[in-house]
Amino acid sequence: MDKYAASWSGGKDSCFALWRAISQGLKVSYLLNFINEDSTRAMSHGLNSKMIALQAQAMGIPIFQQKVTWVTYEDGFKTALKELKLKGITGLITGDIYLQEHKDWIDRVCGESGVKALLPLWGMDSAGLLTDFIETGFKAIVVSVKAEIFGKEWLGRQVDSKLVDELKALTTKSKIDVCGETGEFHTFVYDGPLFKKPIIIGKSIPIARDGHWTLDIQEYSLG
Repeated sequence: MDKYAASWSGGKDSCFALWRAISQGLKVSYLLNFINEDSTRAMSHGLNSKMIALQAQAMGIPIFQQKVTWVTYEDGFKTALKELKLKGITGLITGDIYLQEHKDWIDRVCGESGVKALLPLWGMDSAGLLTDFIETGFKAIVVSVKAEIFGKEWLGRQVDSKLVDELKALTTKSKIDVCGETGEFHTFVYDGPLFKKPIIIGKSIPIARDGHWTLDIQEYSLG
């Protein structure tokens, strides 16, 4: 039986891709996450890498965290896949939805590493996907937004049907994706069907960083 790793950012898309893969009967043995080599924060959403590791603990899936920079990202990605192959991994699950350049990159890097790429969310409708994520029972909050689109008041908001409706309304005024596929916003999943225990989020403050409002979560624990 093939064994998979799941590319893991801590957000809704990587989580739902993992859920769909497991629901299809696939064996997922590891989560793969990338940390900024110059800090303790995850590359994707700027969250503390310990929070990402806590998600893995809450789900009971081992996590493999690789340190990289944006310059060394591809080499680091291949190094991580090489290490995971030594642990028996034959495939990688990602949460890509429709950006062809992302799929092309994943297909190429996985192919060059001798690993099969699997994209369970590929081609899904963004609004439908987000609604399915919510209705499946996952719980998440917004942890990062592009400052040119959203105000800091969006930080910490629950990913729920009200949020979906507001995002849909925004798409009629500007070119944004309801799932934030082009980086408009990012989320952190703290509970749901994959979780044995929820993650409790405590003191958090908004900070401005690189054109984004980011939620600096200072207190968190396993429920």
